[in-house]
Amino acid sequence: MIVAKAVALLLAAAALMQASQPSAGVRTIDRGMQSNIDSTRQAVAHTEAEFAAIWKAHNYDKPAPAVDFAREMVVAVFMGSRPTGGFSVEIVSATERDGQIVVSYRERMPSSDAITAQVLTSPYHIAAIGKSDKPVRFEKN
Repeated sequence: MIVAKAVALLLAAAALMQASQPSAGVRTIDRGMQSNIDSTRQAVAHTEAEFAAIWKAHNYDKPAPAVDFAREMVVAVFMGSRPTGGFSVEIVSATERDGQIVVSYRERMPSSDAITAQVLTSPYHIAAIGKSDKPVRFEKN
């Protein structure tokens, strides 16, 4: 019974995360708690082939969503494997600064007294932003 309640809480938290809206210019492609990429990683894809490689590592069971690479590129943040529920990552903005595209993201972790599901998670956020040839830098807020 306790496990079922913990799983229900985890699913509710995931639904709330999906409902949050990042800033203008950041279009969520996929976001959630279970990626096959278990290590901390940030990635950029300027082409369909680069995106296909990232997507295959992330979720080989599902076809990659469509992205218009003539107008967009893909940025992704993978938080890596975490020991419980309650962790999340969100890309909050992508802005040009000092000749670079700065992708700002935020990580959330459960408080030390939080009741969390005892399940391995791998939080991630994959988003499309406006196409640019400028270098991309990730910045954790």
